[in-house]
Amino acid sequence: MKLASFPDGRDGRLAVVSHDLAWYAAADHLVPTLQAALDDWDRHEPLLRSLATELEHGAIPRERFHERRVTAPLPRAYQWADGSAYVNHVELVRKARGAELPDSFWHDPLMYQGGSDDLRGPREPIMLADEAWGCDMEAELCVVTGDVPQGISAGDALDHVRLVGLTNDVSLRNLIPGELAKGFGFVQSKPASHFSPVFVTPDELGEAWSGGRLSHVLAVDLNGQPFGRAEAGEDCTFDFGTLIAHLAKTRRIGAGSIIGSGTVSNRDPDGSPGRPCSKGGRGYSCIAEQRMIEMIADGEARTPFLRYGDVVRIELRDAAGHSIFGAIEQTVTPV
Repeated sequence: MKLASFPDGRDGRLAVVSHDLAWYAAADHLVPTLQAALDDWDRHEPLLRSLATELEHGAIPRERFHERRVTAPLPRAYQWADGSAYVNHVELVRKARGAELPDSFWHDPLMYQGGSDDLRGPREPIMLADEAWGCDMEAELCVVTGDVPQGISAGDALDHVRLVGLTNDVSLRNLIPGELAKGFGFVQSKPASHFSPVFVTPDELGEAWSGGRLSHVLAVDLNGQPFGRAEAGEDCTFDFGTLIAHLAKTRRIGAGSIIGSGTVSNRDPDGSPGRPCSKGGRGYSCIAEQRMIEMIADGEARTPFLRYGDVVRIELRDAAGHSIFGAIEQTVTPV
């Protein structure tokens, strides 16, 4: 089942979307918003699934689905927490700012609490006040949970995953070092995050969803050229069950919480940090990684961070080449 939200008030208006992303049917007669559905998932999920089946068979009125018309599936959420499933990424960006990677990072995930009151849609621009801040995309997977009890195990946590999607966790790289030097985490360096047109139930992903990991290529394009083609199922140090359990160690998690994977990142088969797409590698899901590789190879970073007018596109396709979540496609725009 695929779910989307159309603009209507602060929390959107819920719709079900066909498997091929071609059609949608309003679902607000069953439950007005996605958050309301998540609050009582056991009651609403069967009704929404029945509606989705009727949509697939053309048994109900339907309309063409256009990704540019939707908001984020959850325009605001009770919680947005971003993890560090791909430690290769963490290692590279820490090197870029001269910080070492403690051994603990390989068995104890990093996680930060982001702003969840203003989550942006897939075609909304990246609003940037100053190019000097070093704006960067970070292409990630994310999950949405139901209610999760405190102290849950990583294995049991996966039973509480309701939906899966994509996010662009935008970062302002040049603000990060000074902010982290205060010893109190990200705030200004993490502006609004953007989300895929639809979130999907795990069963939509078939065998590609296994053990809290999703095995497909995450395509990242910059200005129409391939920038990243990382395989999301590889080099994934922490599955989503582990990330959820990490967050739930000392607290309950409320329904509608979004948890990100961190930037999807691969090493080369020989264990090296990877090569750009232009050189036959899988590339990168953020600019900071490519800049770090340039520094290692050439002594300086050549690839600039995002500038006004740049266009970022993030999409994940199934084995048959069909888009699963739709695409995040954004233009960097002055505030």
